[in-house]
Amino acid sequence: MSQMTGALDSKMDLLVVKNLKKYFPVKAGVFQRVVAHVQAVDDVSFAIKAGETLGLVGESGCGKTTIGRTILRLIEPTSGQAFFNGEDVFALKGDRLKAARRNMQIIFQDPYASLDPRVPIGDSVLEGLQIHQVGNKKDRYDLAREMLHKVGLEDFHARRYPHEFSGGQRQRIGIARALALRPKFIVCDEPVSALDVSIQSQVLNLLKDLQEEFELTYLFIAHNLSVVEHISDRVAVMYLGKMVELAARDELFLHPLHPYTRALMSAIPIPDPELKRERTILKGDVPSPLNPPRGCRFHPRCPIAVERCGQEEPPFLEHAPGHWAACWLAGK
Repeated sequence: MSQMTGALDSKMDLLVVKNLKKYFPVKAGVFQRVVAHVQAVDDVSFAIKAGETLGLVGESGCGKTTIGRTILRLIEPTSGQAFFNGEDVFALKGDRLKAARRNMQIIFQDPYASLDPRVPIGDSVLEGLQIHQVGNKKDRYDLAREMLHKVGLEDFHARRYPHEFSGGQRQRIGIARALALRPKFIVCDEPVSALDVSIQSQVLNLLKDLQEEFELTYLFIAHNLSVVEHISDRVAVMYLGKMVELAARDELFLHPLHPYTRALMSAIPIPDPELKRERTILKGDVPSPLNPPRGCRFHPRCPIAVERCGQEEPPFLEHAPGHWAACWLAGK
């Protein structure tokens, strides 16, 4: 059990995730028997305060998106708890789950795949309003148009189809759709990774403005640390299904404790050709989540690993106020 679990009791926390696990079964043979499990998320705990943005970073395949989708019950958890406004989302069913989902929305990574090409974007935005029976037909169309205005689009855009928009405009539509039900919490699943660099800053600034206007709380999933630094209040770092570090943004970027975090930091480009950063080149490939290494999951690639790292799994401990890390050699 994570050492952090006992610290997740603040009344200011909008979302509290405790000991979340998500294993995907691997089936084989004629009878499709389960022969192994992909340990996508393994015993992860964290909390998000109302109004803050928690950035979740790590390499592809580390479990970031799985965490976001599991919290929203888009996929079912293997075990654990997720308390939203004090209510365990994983225990909800029927109308109570539907009511909770109104306050928990998602912005998908791919603005091309997340919109139905056969449906005008105005209808896509008001679909959630219809499902939750918000107001009458005129009220729903008025709300949909208002959300389109909030993201920089006009009334006439509501009658157009997704193929008539650029990637940045489609992501704005996805944001409008997530906002339509006036949620309290939004999972931003790499919302700018599929966009041109010139458009990314516009969308990030839009998300920050909307957060202030609507008092939103974000779980911002990304693999680009520069993006996370721009938008996040706190940052959590994941590796192979485990959370390895969690701290306030400035604290994490100034004083990273985990060697994996330091390796990620060393890869951030510096916008000055005269300055050079000492790069940490990690050896080997990321191990398979089907059979993760014993002890610390990062130890086969860690430049400072000792024998203990391969034998015992390090606990997730608070090494400084608000700064958590899972490493036997934290800060060394």
